[in-house]
Amino acid sequence: TEQDRRHDSTNAPGMATPRTVTLLDYGAGNVRSVHNALKLHGCAVAEVRTPEDIDAAQVLVFPGVGAFGAAVARLETMGVCDALRRYLADPSRPFLGICLGLQLLFEGSDENPAARGLGVFRGRVGRFDDARASVPHMGWNTCAARAEGQVVLGDDDSERFYFVHSYRVALDASDDAHRYCVGAGSYAGDPFVAAMQRGAQCAVQFHPEKSAAAGLALVGRFLDRSFGRREHGPPPVTPSPLLMTGDTAATKHGGLARRVVCALDVRENDAGDLVVTKGDSYDVREKEDVAPSSGGDTTNTNGSHPGKRRVRNLGRPVELAARYYEEGADEIAILNICAFKGEPVADLPLLDVLRRASERVFVPLTIGGGVRSYARVDGTAVDAVDVAAAYFRAGADKVSIGSDAVRAARAYYARNETPDGTSSLERIADIYGAQAVVVSVDPRRAWLAADDEATEKHVVDPHPTARGPNGETRCWYRCTVRGGREATDLCAVRLCVAAQALGAGTARTPPLL
Repeated sequence: TEQDRRHDSTNAPGMATPRTVTLLDYGAGNVRSVHNALKLHGCAVAEVRTPEDIDAAQVLVFPGVGAFGAAVARLETMGVCDALRRYLADPSRPFLGICLGLQLLFEGSDENPAARGLGVFRGRVGRFDDARASVPHMGWNTCAARAEGQVVLGDDDSERFYFVHSYRVALDASDDAHRYCVGAGSYAGDPFVAAMQRGAQCAVQFHPEKSAAAGLALVGRFLDRSFGRREHGPPPVTPSPLLMTGDTAATKHGGLARRVVCALDVRENDAGDLVVTKGDSYDVREKEDVAPSSGGDTTNTNGSHPGKRRVRNLGRPVELAARYYEEGADEIAILNICAFKGEPVADLPLLDVLRRASERVFVPLTIGGGVRSYARVDGTAVDAVDVAAAYFRAGADKVSIGSDAVRAARAYYARNETPDGTSSLERIADIYGAQAVVVSVDPRRAWLAADDEATEKHVVDPHPTARGPNGETRCWYRCTVRGGREATDLCAVRLCVAAQALGAGTARTPPLL
């Protein structure tokens, strides 16, 4: 079987022991998917605990997630910076850096000017120009102008990979950026280093473990080269003239693609099983009562009792997530619609769903519901950052914040539009980056009377034939909290504006009716 062949590949030609990859996880964000991608290719994975683990590595993979400064601080705390520099000083030792794992190879970043990078390459990392396009650069884009002899990228420069970053290495950042760049990306006319190679050492700005088939193929090529062909040495790399000039014509297939994001509303049914459901005006129960089962039993197989409407069951979360991925979804969002009344960190079934989904889904996974600070039943405080960390460790790439975002936005406006660094949005974004924070907008239409000046409300012109209950012709969309059960006086547009100021990278809203 295909699974057997993958496991057989743990023994590369001429090797008596399984292929072992050393993974540098410094505790920020989701590296579970990288772990799963390596296992999918038949590799054993050893995690870095000490600097000596890096010194002894056959192949080193460094998935960087989060903010530059926080990553540097964590690497220094682990005491592995010098070991990393020693390893990378020998270009024949296989290495794959991912996203921030590419940026950290340079001397520093405008994201945290005081933080010192590894300095393997000269140059600094800069921010995309907010005036030219929305930042972060997030979505599926190409990696074109590929150099001859490079081993990490395929032959098809129209392949798309998943990018999510606010900072980038410009093609003219330094001589090293030009010399070792083997693939260029472009966002809003701003060309940047998307892939690098120096000998057996590679680094990519995108996330191959989240780039579906194209990304998994890239990981496979890197592993095959690292283990199976090391005795021959890497081929010489000849940079493309387009890379040397930064000609954006190199990205003729470029530009962000439209995305298909599948959102799964998840909650427990009456038997305690997690199921995917969908509400009708927030009602997730079937219209008909549950029929009594035969034999006089008063409980049905799904845990419902006669006379009680069962929770609408559209399938199991992991199976549906895997199905949508296989059918071409670009992202999967799992929304725990009852998290507002529970303890997210203690929700072991949901965390298990994330873990199992990340083993079968190699596109971004977003988890929403319950990302907030709260007190446990025993009175112990749980911080929103800890909730996010639990979700990331379980396999999420992003967290979606709903009710807590509304509270943070209202406080932001109460402070005359001044961030204070205390909200969950700000603190999670500071550690994991803006790209890891999604604000979920759950709006409800509110009609405006003719004499209402709509102060601090964003007035929307409805469809010409739409009218309110009293003939109103204007409306606005107010934010709701607690799973749509409670309306607020905050406008959905103002929530999005505040969320961006507080550090969120994405705002999502359902179709407005």
